[in-house]
Amino acid sequence: MPRPQGQRQRESFHERRERRGAIDDPAIVLNAAARFLEVRSRSVGEVRRHLTQAGYRAELAEAAVVRLTELGMLDDATFARMWVESRDRARPRSEAALRRELALKGIDRELAAEVLFERRSGGEDALGRVSDAGDAGDDNAQRDGPDLAAAERLLGKRSRALERIADPRARRQRAYALLARNGFDPEVCREATNRLFTPGPEPAADPGAWED
Repeated sequence: MPRPQGQRQRESFHERRERRGAIDDPAIVLNAAARFLEVRSRSVGEVRRHLTQAGYRAELAEAAVVRLTELGMLDDATFARMWVESRDRARPRSEAALRRELALKGIDRELAAEVLFERRSGGEDALGRVSDAGDAGDDNAQRDGPDLAAAERLLGKRSRALERIADPRARRQRAYALLARNGFDPEVCREATNRLFTPGPEPAADPGAWED
């Protein structure tokens, strides 16, 4: 009796892992890693995880990572900066959200902190002006710097949908919740919402809105 398709697929996956685990040619693993990089830039952690999950032996996966790093195809500092710049341009998020994303990509905490400090101290506001946010521990500077600019850009990208909401209070609540879901703190949510829409009664804080 034929096995269910799902079972055949699972067996095929395990068979592929077993076949890859038997490979002892470093060039094959290096080529697999290079193909993984063809779609987009990756962090060292992403490449290492991809190779080991695919079934390649850990020492060959590590050798491929080392070789790609030597060739300049893997660079966590460059990757982290490109990731943050891409997020700021296409899908603005808060510094806290960016820090979580970099951690998930396997970026070292110290490197993530360095990249985010560069963003905070030398980022651009929504008008393209360079901001001087000051010390890394200055919360006010952070709110008046890249996070507020990013929040305003995010609202700007969703402005058409928000403007279709006739009730001003409901519109502000929707904008506030959108910012909260993207990791912005309450003061940034309030300030960005007030700058875009006429201030009114402050939206009630919804604890669930902070979940991303």
